[in-house]
Amino acid sequence: MSARKVVTRFAPSPTGFLHIGGARTALFNWLFARHHGGEFQLRIEDTDRARSTEPAIAAILDGMRWLNLNWDGEVVYQFSRAARHAEVAHQLLAAGQAYRCYATPEELAELREQQRAAKQPMRYDGRWRDRTDWPNDAPYVIRLKAPREGSVTIDDQVQGPVTVNNAELDDFVLLRSDGTPTYMLAVVVDDHDMGVTHVIRGDDHLNNAFRQLALIRAMGWPEPVYAHIPLIHGADGAKLSKRHGALGVDAYRDELGLLPEAVENYLLRLGWGHGDAEIISRDEAVQWFELAGVGRSPSRFDMKKLENLNGHYMRLADDARLVDLIAPRVAAALGREISDSDGALLQRTMPELKKRANNLNDLAGSSLFYLRSRPIPMDEGAAKLLASATPGLLDRARARFAAQDDWTAAALEQVARALAESEGAKLGQIAQPLRAAVTGSAQSPGLFEVLEVLGRDEVLGRIDDALAN
Repeated sequence: MSARKVVTRFAPSPTGFLHIGGARTALFNWLFARHHGGEFQLRIEDTDRARSTEPAIAAILDGMRWLNLNWDGEVVYQFSRAARHAEVAHQLLAAGQAYRCYATPEELAELREQQRAAKQPMRYDGRWRDRTDWPNDAPYVIRLKAPREGSVTIDDQVQGPVTVNNAELDDFVLLRSDGTPTYMLAVVVDDHDMGVTHVIRGDDHLNNAFRQLALIRAMGWPEPVYAHIPLIHGADGAKLSKRHGALGVDAYRDELGLLPEAVENYLLRLGWGHGDAEIISRDEAVQWFELAGVGRSPSRFDMKKLENLNGHYMRLADDARLVDLIAPRVAAALGREISDSDGALLQRTMPELKKRANNLNDLAGSSLFYLRSRPIPMDEGAAKLLASATPGLLDRARARFAAQDDWTAAALEQVARALAESEGAKLGQIAQPLRAAVTGSAQSPGLFEVLEVLGRDEVLGRIDDALAN
């Protein structure tokens, strides 16, 4: 472990929303920094001006905040540091570690075609590496004078030692002919200036690490510790795509109705483990997280597992918080605002409602019957139950409940049981049509708890509506 204070970073490109794979990378960086008492920094790599957008930046910051991945210090915007990047390129040029390349786009295209035809790796051939006969006023790029002999080994904390021959690397461009820095230069300079000690990122960046290390060594800068995490695949083993759940983090919140702690727990277990632990709190994750626990094989994203895990966290969640979270969904379904009395009613029912919900959409849907104006709509299952009920049963049930003074769930259940006994029926034969009449559905939380919450007048009114139809 480096003696320096641990500093990690997450560096997304703002060309879209915070992807679920990026969220996992951010989480691993955050946990590693917090585990070691270090810093976690956020850098927005917005050098691609054509594709970087303000809404995408806002979505990334929003997703980070939703997952409670708080960063240290101010957000670093890469584009604003272009002058510093160019400064380093010119330092390398002055020190003989870089050189001017005047090869035209046409020449480079011809070179690539020749290499393609010869089935050779396509890389720059260094034709301007040792020349000084520079043409006057012609545009040029600045390329790194990368080492050509020997090899370089990265002792990756996830992949293990990985070695590449220097002959396989090319003299990549640092500064374009218009004076703008390349991604490869900007990343290295920013990591150095931000004091990054550990570069934890997807293994699709592993090849970049060797090129970046050549630049780091040319500048004589401290080398970071690398950890390249295997990518996430779908449940079928194919590359993760939208059909597998490769959505923006905002979609997990807004469309799927998931809780951030469930998404965090699930992402944590995608490729990392601590014994057999599955349900892991944030405090435990900070305490336990080490790179040694990251596996080398791609993880498989399983939406069903995520939904089940979310159900676990739903049942643990504070009732008032859940009411606040479902209120916009309920209001949209009802076409009206949720009043304080509505919210109070939902909070009383939440202990029962949340037992059966795996996401906020389910929870909002199952709560609607409490707040609908009479006559409440009947779904197909409820209509069938009422149509098949014993003739006159609902009338007799209404009469018994109307005569009941103790309006508690336990007392109301005893009323239903007594009616079932007098009818020579099972409790379910009484409860099911009663549930349909009162809730408009064949399914609901515990029927007698529902009756208690709705109150005598509302229950009797709903039964009257069902009888009238």
